[in-house]
Amino acid sequence: DAGILWTLTGHSERRVGFGYPGETSQVVAIKTKNALDCGLSVIACIGEQLADRQNGTTMTVCAEQLDAIKNTLKEADWKKVVIAYEPVWAIGTGVTATPPQAQATHADIREWLSKNVSPSVAAETRIIYGGSATAANCSDLYAQPDINGFLVGGASLGGAFVNIINCTHLVSK
Repeated sequence: DAGILWTLTGHSERRVGFGYPGETSQVVAIKTKNALDCGLSVIACIGEQLADRQNGTTMTVCAEQLDAIKNTLKEADWKKVVIAYEPVWAIGTGVTATPPQAQATHADIREWLSKNVSPSVAAETRIIYGGSATAANCSDLYAQPDINGFLVGGASLGGAFVNIINCTHLVSK
């Protein structure tokens, strides 16, 4: 009724829980499927904590989150899903994954989709970066071959947000 076409599932703040138990990957998967069944498109958020990054388990964490979603969807459902990679350690901290770090994880996500869903889903699914994109770093991030856009938080509240939007038009892929 409200004309809303998109929703987020699995946002990092929902997963950590605001002082209460957060949403599990299975809950996120069910919410993703329910949203799709109601006609919405979904930005499904995945990502690791700082300890996961430091321990070298980034993709283990992301794969567990993706696997739960995969287990609830049909291959055709993926046409209405965008994956947002949110390195939780970079959100609101002023620390951003370097373009090579972000690209490596995006490429790993795309490879996971290819092996676990299908090569066509991997090629067609947009994977966006959600870890403190700013006007200063967006062009370098967007220039990476597997970064297809941004999930912008706090930076969307200021005038520099226009620069983040525009960088997706100025950087050739």
